Amino acid sequence: MSISRTAIIAITKQGIAIARKIGQNLGNAQIYVPAKHKDLGNDVTWFKEQTGDIVASLFKKYDALICIFSLGAVIRLIAPVMASKKSDPAVLVIDDKANFVISALSGHLGGANELARKVSSIFPDSRPVITTAADVNETIAVDLIGREFGWEIEFDQNVTRVSALMVNEEKIGLYQDAGQRDWWNKPQLPKNITLVTNVQDLKSHQFKGCLIISDRIVSDSDIKEKSVVYRPKNLIIGIGLHWTTSKQSIESAIKSVLDNHDLSWKSIGAVASVDRGAPVKGLQEFSRHYNIPIQVFDKHKLNEVKVPNPSEMVLRYEGTASVSEASALLASQGNLVIPKQKFPPDLTVAVARKSY
Repeated sequence: MSISRTAIIAITKQGIAIARKIGQNLGNAQIYVPAKHKDLGNDVTWFKEQTGDIVASLFKKYDALICIFSLGAVIRLIAPVMASKKSDPAVLVIDDKANFVISALSGHLGGANELARKVSSIFPDSRPVITTAADVNETIAVDLIGREFGWEIEFDQNVTRVSALMVNEEKIGLYQDAGQRDWWNKPQLPKNITLVTNVQDLKSHQFKGCLIISDRIVSDSDIKEKSVVYRPKNLIIGIGLHWTTSKQSIESAIKSVLDNHDLSWKSIGAVASVDRGAPVKGLQEFSRHYNIPIQVFDKHKLNEVKVPNPSEMVLRYEGTASVSEASALLASQGNLVIPKQKFPPDLTVAVARKSY
């Protein structure tokens, strides 16, 4: 989760001073203080409710909560409103001297660990307190791989098990054939991870768990049952279509092409086409429904792209000899992996893969 809005709750005079310093350094943070301290300034939001009520309310509205009071009190206050590590905000707890900045909730997915380090750096004598095993052991956080690039996890039911294997330094196989290569920001992989060049090598019994970074479908059940699969957004779908082409036709054609070539829908990064001067309704509806961005290109720019399957008919009607292949190549700045596929009467689909 990206932290864009932070609430800071302080209940003592010293806590208010700490909150103000954090607010000055974080930006986009709102400070909440009991109204009994109202004589201490007007740069905060004063509340008359019980602290428990305000914490519960802010928990549902903000990406992060910074509570400047005891850890035990915070645990009791947030317990009734906690739902899931996938949706709960980051929660930090800070003592009244800012000696410790504790990542109390949503350390990984919610960003509390990173925020704890950031807030701790504001105070010279402060120390971040982070207890998640991957951070303590300085190993790979299985649930965060590729997060900064927008990768999606497939088979997330395996995340907990593979995470346990990781922190216990069990043998784990890693296969990557797509996506950004700089997802691990240290010189070497952890010693328990072996990089393989063939996905079938992951079947080896030496690997208790596996990490797969790919846009290809994993069909081997022996590999799937012990793997976490990450889907980089590196496939660009080039589309040639008419004004009347429907969302359903686009959806069906793309699904057919990807299924026939064992590529994952989750790895679609964008759809690309010719700029017609106005939005094409079916393409817009498809984009909104699946939250997949559209990139369009001027026909003259498309016509400059060398493609394997130019068409004289397309040139006559569109002013460019290629729409689907040329737009996919332009948008990806990579390689064409599936040439133009025709879907009568008015639709063509091509797929390119980004290069990194």
